[in-house]
Amino acid sequence: MNMNFDNFTNVTSRQERDLEMSRAFPSLMRKVYVWMAMALAITGVVAYGAGNSPALIQLLYMGRGPLLVAGLVEIGIVWYLSSRIQKLSLVAATVWFIAFAAINGFTLGWIFAAFSSAAITKTFFVTAGTFGAMALIGSTTKKDLTKMGGILFMALIGLIIAGLVNIFLKSTMFDLIVSGIGVLVFTGLTAWDAQKIKQNLLMAPDAGEGAQKVALLGSLSLYLDFINLFLYLLRFLGNNRN
Repeated sequence: MNMNFDNFTNVTSRQERDLEMSRAFPSLMRKVYVWMAMALAITGVVAYGAGNSPALIQLLYMGRGPLLVAGLVEIGIVWYLSSRIQKLSLVAATVWFIAFAAINGFTLGWIFAAFSSAAITKTFFVTAGTFGAMALIGSTTKKDLTKMGGILFMALIGLIIAGLVNIFLKSTMFDLIVSGIGVLVFTGLTAWDAQKIKQNLLMAPDAGEGAQKVALLGSLSLYLDFINLFLYLLRFLGNNRN
């Protein structure tokens, strides 16, 4: 009798949890994209300021030291957030995300010095359209994209290695080939990440702070997909000032 009562209690608890998550899910997904949009806005404002400041251009982009340090800091923040997200408060995790977006803005300021505003704007809208379509597909498709994710991550490693090799080769044609592959990889990763975020949120035990931290980490993944897709597309669509 007690066993039957316990089973009934467990079933009822699961049903209540599922009902709570079904109600909270749309709000959590909105938070994913609101946080992502906030980070993109911060990055854009900081990048615009850095790219239009002769003093900052001289400081940041005339030598590789500052950019190398900024890049290492960014990698450190992503690693820290990913590994410590459960131990951080939501406020602390959000502050780290904002700091990452701002630092990334400094590292990307060069695009405003190298490309015209029209080219940057055009590329941004093409990126937004592509990203939106793939995020929608990833969020709504019933097909499991897990295997695709593994392939894309292997391609991403190859992409990084190819980019490092081209630092020494300095081949324009090779750069275009790498950029084309980069567009395909981050287009696919956008759909994969969107599906993964949906699954992770649906598996959250409740709609509290834990689920919101899952949403924040998901927004970081999509932010990185958007930024990388934008940069690779800019190599095709951008009109260099020079």
